[in-house]
Amino acid sequence: MSYAYLFKYIIIGDTGVGKSCLLLQFTDKRFQPVHDLTIGVEFGARMITIDNKPIKLQIWDTAGQESFRSITRSYYRGAAGALLVYDITRRETFNHLASWLEDAQQHANANMTIMLIGNKCDIAHRRASSGIKVGYGGVPGPSGGRDASQGGGCCS
Repeated sequence: MSYAYLFKYIIIGDTGVGKSCLLLQFTDKRFQPVHDLTIGVEFGARMITIDNKPIKLQIWDTAGQESFRSITRSYYRGAAGALLVYDITRRETFNHLASWLEDAQQHANANMTIMLIGNKCDIAHRRASSGIKVGYGGVPGPSGGRDASQGGGCCS
């Protein structure tokens, strides 16, 4: 299928934070509760339409293990954006964000957009950080301002 624009995105973050599940949800609109560890890099794509123009989104899901870091660094080249993902139930994945951000800033285009994603909000009762609560009075996000654990999360 032809497209007017192609946008390349890379998904980065520690192992087990749900990067592959985000890709699967976005490309196939399905959830897989158990997923094998990504070895190297996986790929997905989705066509969308904006202003009657077909846009192809190319998403590269990288392995989070330290041993694959040198391989995944080459995928920053040409990326329009990065999805920097952490698991809200594992504090150490949040603590490692600075390292992932530094990696992205060193190996990507200086104009690349980096989006932070706190994943696994469907199990928010296991959240590792206290003092954080989903607000109801602000601008509604993709879930319409509801807690994703009530249904209607980001990708449904």
